[in-house]
Amino acid sequence: MPRMETSDLTPRQYWSQVKANPARARFGFGSKAALINIDLQRAYTDIARFRTAYATDPRQLDYVNQLADLTRARGWPVIWTYVAYLPDASDAGVWGTRTNTEDSLQNIREGSERAQLDPRLSVDRQRDAIFNKRMASVFHETPIGSVLNWHRVDTVILTGGSTSGCVRASAVDALSRSYRVIVPEECVADKHEIPHFASLCDLMLKYADVESWTVVRDWLTNPAGAR
Repeated sequence: MPRMETSDLTPRQYWSQVKANPARARFGFGSKAALINIDLQRAYTDIARFRTAYATDPRQLDYVNQLADLTRARGWPVIWTYVAYLPDASDAGVWGTRTNTEDSLQNIREGSERAQLDPRLSVDRQRDAIFNKRMASVFHETPIGSVLNWHRVDTVILTGGSTSGCVRASAVDALSRSYRVIVPEECVADKHEIPHFASLCDLMLKYADVESWTVVRDWLTNPAGAR
């Protein structure tokens, strides 16, 4: 009987191996994309202010801004999400029952510092779509599906965090809706390297193309020249 493979590699080492020797063909870029930036709010990006914040690549937000500018230049949709909940956290459901501290997810309130998109982000509030989501996937009870349908996109580019949480959940849901999923590696982050690199492996092997942000940048600059 086949058994689960075992390995002495760390998640980081395994990711390097998967990236260097992809086992499956890429989904590839389609003809039109939406850029979905997931929960790049101060609760998770402002390391100097909040204990819940984290960073993986120090230039993550700069790369995201460049991708947003390029996406807008093509007239394609740029979407930002953030999490925030009612005062009684009833809209967090069971997800909000595991802890209850000032840092807990369900205690992020609309209009609070923790709910604010990071001020370093280049958000065009006249053109971009900004949605409050309450669960891991960006598709859960948000209008994002309608926005993607209206713009007739076939590809979603996911940035933000966490890699192992909301990015992964959104990638699975996007693929389940028949979108090509692209994850720029330097544009996603997690609190610890183990779930981060393990999730990059999982995404690459099953649900998405994990690419360098420069590959995504080049495609947005010249979609006709994409590999």
